[in-house]
Amino acid sequence: MSRVVERFLSYVKYDTQSSTTTGTTPSTEGQRVLGNALVEELKAIGLSDVTIDENGYVMATLPANTDKKIPTIGFVAHMDTAPDYSGKNVNPQRVEYKGGNIKLNDNVVLSPEQFPELSKYVGKTLITTDGTTLLGADDKAGISEIITAMEYLISNPDIAHGTIKVGFTPDEEIGEGADHFNVEKFAADFAYTVDGGELGELEYENFNAAGVEVKIKGRSVHPGSAKNKMINSQDIAMELQGMLPASAKPEFTEGYEGFFMLSNMTGTIEDTTMVYIIRDFFMDAFEAKKKLIKDIADLLNKKYGEGTVEIKVKDQYYNMKEKIEPVMHIVETAEAAMKALGIKPIVVPIRGGTDGARLSFMGLPTPNLFTGGLNFHGKFEFIPEESMEKAVETIVKIITLYAER
Repeated sequence: MSRVVERFLSYVKYDTQSSTTTGTTPSTEGQRVLGNALVEELKAIGLSDVTIDENGYVMATLPANTDKKIPTIGFVAHMDTAPDYSGKNVNPQRVEYKGGNIKLNDNVVLSPEQFPELSKYVGKTLITTDGTTLLGADDKAGISEIITAMEYLISNPDIAHGTIKVGFTPDEEIGEGADHFNVEKFAADFAYTVDGGELGELEYENFNAAGVEVKIKGRSVHPGSAKNKMINSQDIAMELQGMLPASAKPEFTEGYEGFFMLSNMTGTIEDTTMVYIIRDFFMDAFEAKKKLIKDIADLLNKKYGEGTVEIKVKDQYYNMKEKIEPVMHIVETAEAAMKALGIKPIVVPIRGGTDGARLSFMGLPTPNLFTGGLNFHGKFEFIPEESMEKAVETIVKIITLYAER
């Protein structure tokens, strides 16, 4: 078993599922437990300046082994797994895949009919779940790949490299991974998150994102005498939803298409609360979507009376493309590294966000590299071992290409 696989299989045993309810950083203690273990491992393989701060952020340095002027490159991954599905008692399975269905347990099957991408990996060794938890390749695979790449460089001192920075963050899955990231302390010229999907993925565009909270006030009156008196806040909520473009929903969009998503709604006749997310790659369309939902709220207030609808729109993160394009060499070098290793780069926009998006706007341009994993956040998650090994090689190749310039 390769070192990257061995590491990964040990890391997934840590329960690091993040939580939106605790109000702490890290949001769960399991992340700190893993962080402390990673600190000891980073020290053991020979990295310098290894720290974990009060918020659970792990940082370390691989010093340059040459006097040549080379940019300081960072590699970042996150320690938490998604709240969407259990990350406790993960029991990974290794499968020499020969095609067809993979039996995860007596009741759950990973099938190429449902997941046609499986057909790409016939003849590969896959790590799957046992059908009861997620796997945790998002992003413990990224951690494994970064540490294994650092160990390889330390074990091969004849390979020239500049200063390399390593960072592992908590709470990425709940949108807080960059909240307390100390960019100044990290001191990299640019970085890569190793947090992408299948082999070859390279991403430097992501959604502009906003969160919306709508509160609607109604008037509750006994239905027997409600005529011209009752105002049902739930009806107004449905009216608002119906005024948004029906085609602009996640289930009807792809590629560069943006959307509105009603993610939560609770209500009574008297009070209804709606929570939306708004996403778009293009700033003008993003601003237009925010304006539309505000205009609808204004219209409903004119119809039902001022104060009926209260709306709060808050920007969450922006498209990192704006910050990456001035330093496109970091994307071009990653593409060159993949091509040199026989990997076809898959340059796609992220229909979501990453730590890298926020870090880019904090002064650290940070595109996203593949981990090799697929079907994140659920029981059908899997990762080919060969893709993990290629991720390690890609990290090393990026580093050596900058050293050769």
